[in-house]
Amino acid sequence: MDSAPGQATRLLERVRAGDEGAGEALYAILYEDLKRIAERLFRGRRPGHTLGPTALVNEAYLKLAGAEGEHAWRDSAHALAVAARAMRQVLANHARDRAAKKRGGGRARRSLTVSELASPSDDRAVDAAALHEALSRLEALDPRQARIAELKLLGGLSTDQIAALLGVATRTVELDWRMAKQTLSEALGPGG
Repeated sequence: MDSAPGQATRLLERVRAGDEGAGEALYAILYEDLKRIAERLFRGRRPGHTLGPTALVNEAYLKLAGAEGEHAWRDSAHALAVAARAMRQVLANHARDRAAKKRGGGRARRSLTVSELASPSDDRAVDAAALHEALSRLEALDPRQARIAELKLLGGLSTDQIAALLGVATRTVELDWRMAKQTLSEALGPGG
């Protein structure tokens, strides 16, 4: 949560103490961060796309509000990690639904490299189905690398935040991210 990590942590403490107003304030902060990430993911999409940044954030928000919600979050980085997973699930489900034959799927996919995806200045759209498939394949090879990629690409977390969240050294995250980018680039590139 870029807007105020300390504020989010204080709000989490208040939520655990039963303050409903703190939960609403926490979701407002989280919503803004999710919206920023979603807008980056959807930059350059064709007009009239059936899922846009606001819809993605709303769907992810509903997933976050389920079961344990903010009571289970340890800190702001953990909340964004949970949000990244929710956004990935929403994107994958939407892409799978769109590709179903009964809905006119089967279109050729556009390839995208991980460096393009990770670049905040990128103006091109992301193929959600291809990204989900690539992350799933990476997860089968190395779950930690896949988690780091998910947190970087969908959660927008920094290397330091990921290291703290996963309980590993910053250098480990940097090395795993470098290997994950290579694997994902190969999977998302031509012929991947």
